[in-house]
Amino acid sequence: MDGAEVTLPDGSTLKDALDAAGASPGEGAIIGIVRGREEEARETNSYWLNTTKGKLRIELLDTGLVGPWHQAVSQISGLQARWSDGAAVAFGPVGTAIAPTRGENEYDRWEVIFGTSGFEADKTQVIFARRRHSAAYGAPGENRGVFAAVVGGKDLLGRLEKGDAILEAEPIVEWSALSDKMVTRDLSLPLTDGMEIYTRIEVELLEEAPQGAEFFLAATRDGVFAVDGTSSSYASSDVLLGERIEFENREPRAEGAVTIRTTGRGLGRIFIYKADRTSTPSQSVVGTVTSGMDLVKLAGPGMRLAAKVKPERIMLMGLSLKEAERTAVDRGLEFEVEGYTGDDAVVVEQRPVTTMQILREGRVSVTSIPADRMVAIELYDDLAPKTLDYFRHVVGLKEKPVGPLPVYFVYEKTILFKPAISATSYKEILPENKPVDMVRAGEIGVTNQAAKNAGLVGVKLQDDPRYGPSGEKFLATNIVGRILDLEKLRNVREEETVYVLEVR
Repeated sequence: MDGAEVTLPDGSTLKDALDAAGASPGEGAIIGIVRGREEEARETNSYWLNTTKGKLRIELLDTGLVGPWHQAVSQISGLQARWSDGAAVAFGPVGTAIAPTRGENEYDRWEVIFGTSGFEADKTQVIFARRRHSAAYGAPGENRGVFAAVVGGKDLLGRLEKGDAILEAEPIVEWSALSDKMVTRDLSLPLTDGMEIYTRIEVELLEEAPQGAEFFLAATRDGVFAVDGTSSSYASSDVLLGERIEFENREPRAEGAVTIRTTGRGLGRIFIYKADRTSTPSQSVVGTVTSGMDLVKLAGPGMRLAAKVKPERIMLMGLSLKEAERTAVDRGLEFEVEGYTGDDAVVVEQRPVTTMQILREGRVSVTSIPADRMVAIELYDDLAPKTLDYFRHVVGLKEKPVGPLPVYFVYEKTILFKPAISATSYKEILPENKPVDMVRAGEIGVTNQAAKNAGLVGVKLQDDPRYGPSGEKFLATNIVGRILDLEKLRNVREEETVYVLEVR
């Protein structure tokens, strides 16, 4: 279960395994199951070598030295670098049954060699060639002792030095070789010995990309990564498609890399890479999947993956001032307050905005207002999804739980709001969920493109059979939600700012 072994009695179901492991994927999230990987792993010729500097990938060669490798691989965990020079780096010792020779051999760059210390097989060393050279390593006669080649992580090889270590050797089973894999939400599924069950992905965000990290935290704030597209090399999410994000961190898009498109078509799209790709100036790398890549590879469009993200997001907006302070103290942060500090105070802004910057500075400052200046809203995603994409953007609710709505005009039981956030990327607001016979008090309306004030937001304080919340006829009105505590709006004035909290 998610990398940890769980022992269950015969006849157990998927639900039994989840209960035993204390796993709860969440509503609608898929569970991935893989069978038969151990059998495939015994026949693989590819390995990840996890070192103190990163990962190397090697592929075994058909040179008659596969047997000694299988002897060595069980001893490789914790193997230290014994020596290092410009030509090669050697790790050891391990015990093998090779027959050392004393001759000098020529070696090419990236070759992996069995050598010995003192020409003794029980002091075998695993040597990585950094460049073409000649040497007498006490290698066996078979193919100069060459048993493998470095095929991944080659840039790492030049940085390994004495004192580094190989932490573990991980057999690589190509995903295409696994025929017995599936996704399910059927908790009654019977289990068999050796099944691998994946309930979530775990993502570690990068300090080098604080804005992008916050963007990803916003996209997964409900604890899920929503998959909207897949290809052979990635799974992508369009939860924040169209939202601007700055480029911060360029590096290769290795398997497990989390990136965000920062320019051009697909702006704001989030990718998790299933295969290695080179870096690109249009995608900023913001994190890495540290567990659950098999779940990513199993996912298809429309599926949801439970996601655990490190660090946890620090989002105090929308909390009571007391709860915000308690949260900050629990995270070991200094806490400062500006604005109203009464018992009913609620937080509407925080500085710094991003979790990474807050953690780096060890402090957070908030702005708070009386609770009667914040209204709770319910939004109709099923009825007006396209208009809500615009509404959440201009109010700032795509990435935050609370957003400002400046009061533009108040008249005849109607309140008009003019959003402060630019919406230049929204060229049109098509008619959607128009009123039919009556607009109810508290309903939120957005003027559509049938009127010249498209994009204006309004609320009615009483039922109206003729005009929508934004003052337009029903034809030009899209209803996107409702105010849950309308009484708070009855005394607002022009040029005030009302804060809205989306109830999810």
